Order: sequence, then structure tokens, then C-alpha cells
Amino acid sequence: MTTTLEFPVLLRLIDERSTAFRAAVASAPSLDVQVPTCPEWTLFDLAQHIGEGRRDWAATVAAGPAPAKSAAEGAPAAPREREAVPAWLAASTQELLDALREAGPDRGCWTWWGASQSPQTCGAVARHQLQQIAVHTYDAQVTVGAPEPLPDEVALDGVEEFLSTCVGTTSAWPHKPTAFDFHATEGHSWRLTVDGDGARSTRISAPGTTPVAAADEGPNAAGVSVRGTASELVLFVYDRIPADSLQIEGDAGLFDLLRAWDPDE
Repeated sequence: MTTTLEFPVLLRLIDERSTAFRAAVASAPSLDVQVPTCPEWTLFDLAQHIGEGRRDWAATVAAGPAPAKSAAEGAPAAPREREAVPAWLAASTQELLDALREAGPDRGCWTWWGASQSPQTCGAVARHQLQQIAVHTYDAQVTVGAPEPLPDEVALDGVEEFLSTCVGTTSAWPHKPTAFDFHATEGHSWRLTVDGDGARSTRISAPGTTPVAAADEGPNAAGVSVRGTASELVLFVYDRIPADSLQIEGDAGLFDLLRAWDPDE
């Protein structure tokens, strides 16, 4: 299984995860219940975030390369009636999917990750949108007491997508240079290197396989490594599950430094 998904697959998975999100919302006894993994939000707030956010991204994709993010104009507000929310969410998802299909993966698009390893294209937007809806689907499922792991193909792409989009930067790491290794039990591994040149991720060989890393980046070069299923790794990097849910070797405190690091400061 590869970890980089083709554009049509990304769109299919966005649709599938969005359907799962709506199912979780529809099964809730009330939209006023708190979301345990986003404690400042109720389920209504989470649904509103998903619906309004997908409409805004649809407008941004449709605008093409632009100096700022576009916002959907004249869009219907999120309904307060639980029975009406799924249809409103479905329309929001469809707007995004239609805009992405019309644009195609290679067209330029405004993004907030200008200095990362991810390109500023509609394909990269689709890749990140999949992770957004996948993680928030987990949030909704936790809220209704029925959490499910992220699907394997979503999660395997999600580890790499997070490292390249959300962490990758050319801003200098303000601490001693080090590396973080992420090992998915499905057989894929990645290394995040942080130093004076910033943060960048690469695929590396899984433990017990033929090394592909450079000689000076051997298996003992990482300051800390974390192992779990790809779903667990994604949920860990997005702060949905605690560190003790995974196997960590090395200096676990490095993760605190990474989470506290704001490259824009």
C-alpha cells in the first residue's frame, strides 16, 4: 500500500468520511452535547465548523491562486434542528467536491502552509481536507460513544500529510537539532528532522527492513521514536489520544517542544 493517494481517491475518501461524520451527528441525542476531544465545542459547533469550512474551501478552490482565502458568500447558516443538519452538511461537502473536481489537482490555490513541504495546489488542499474530515469524524464518533479507527489508507497518508503540511517549515528549530521517527505497524515509517534549516520529513525504512536512510541518519539518529497503528499515529499528532496509547522510545519530552514550537514567532 502506498502512502500518497491519487486525486480521485482523495475525493472518494472525503465523501466517505463526510458520510460517516453525518451518520455520527444524526445518531446523537442532542447537538448540545460536548465534544470530549474538542472540549470547547458542542456537537453543533463541530458540525458548523465542518459545514462552513467546506463551503469556504470550495470558494477558495474556485478562486484559483489568490492572495487570501476566499469565503463562501450567501451560504445558508447551519440549521439548529438536528434533523436538518445532515442535509446541510451533505450540501457543504458536495460544494467542496464539485470545486475540487472542476479545478483538478494541479491548479494553484491559496493555502496557509506556504513555507511547508506541501505544494500550494488544489491536490494538496484535497489531501489536507481529507485529514480534516477524518479527524473530525473521529471527534463526532467519540461524542456519540462509537469511536472507530481511521481507515488504513486515510491514516497512512495522514501521517505523512501532517508532517509535510502542518510541521514542515524553513524556520529554524530553536533547540538542539534532532529527529523524530514515526513507525506505523502497517509497515511504513517516516523521519521528521528539525535543525537550523527548519523541519522536513522523509520516508525511511521500517525497522527490520533494508535501510534507505543516509549513512549519517541511521536507525539510532532519532531523539525519539513513536510506534503504533497509522490511525493511532494520526490521532496522536492531532492530540486526540495520549502518548501512553503508543510505544515511545527515547526522549518523550521532545514532543512537548515540538507542540510548543511556533515557527512564525
